[in-house]
Amino acid sequence: METLRNVKCGQSVKVVKLHGEGAVKRRIMDMGITKGTDVYVRKVAPLGDPIEVTVRDYELSLRKADAEMIEVQ
Repeated sequence: METLRNVKCGQSVKVVKLHGEGAVKRRIMDMGITKGTDVYVRKVAPLGDPIEVTVRDYELSLRKADAEMIEVQ
C-alpha cells in the first residue's frame, strides 16, 4: 500500500482509498481529496511536514498524519 506521504516531490498520483474514521476522514473529503482524484505533490518540507499538493486546481498543505491516511497509486 502506497500512501501520499511516500510520494516524491514532482510526482502525480491518483487517490485509491481514504483510511481513517469519522471527522478526520470527512475533513479530508471536504478538502477535495476523494477516490479517483488526481493529486500532484508540489513541495515537501525539509523535515517532511507539511506536504504541499495541488488538488482540483488549488494548492493544499497536509500534515504527514493526514497524508498517511490517503492511499494512492
